[in-house]
Amino acid sequence: MLLHIIARGKIGRSSEAEMVERYLKRIGWPTKVTELPDRGGTIPIAPPASVTIALDERGEAVSSMALAKKLEAWRDGGKREARFLIGAADGHDEAHRAEADWLLSFGPATWPHMMARAMLAEQLFRATSILANHPYHREG
Repeated sequence: MLLHIIARGKIGRSSEAEMVERYLKRIGWPTKVTELPDRGGTIPIAPPASVTIALDERGEAVSSMALAKKLEAWRDGGKREARFLIGAADGHDEAHRAEADWLLSFGPATWPHMMARAMLAEQLFRATSILANHPYHREG
């Protein structure tokens, strides 16, 4: 299953960009990043057999293990792409939230969208590591 991060804003050359690249390289699944301008631009049309996850402060905060189980269920259920939407500084509009299959939160704090991209990349690496029984994640 393709893990596709669709993010508003250009990350450029930054410490966050280095973190995103480092974690995405370590994921054993195919990954893709699509950058959109802060305003405007078109979110790519969702292909068949995909699931759309919007990162949103009003979403569900889950453990890394629960995220791994979601990815596993989608993959095993025939989803070919998981699309993770990261909004600009003002987040997502109501239409994008309503169209998402799931709203995911990194907790009640507000995070800079560039940092959220790095956090998502790390959590995707952690979740896929859990599914591969890799020792990166430790429970307890």
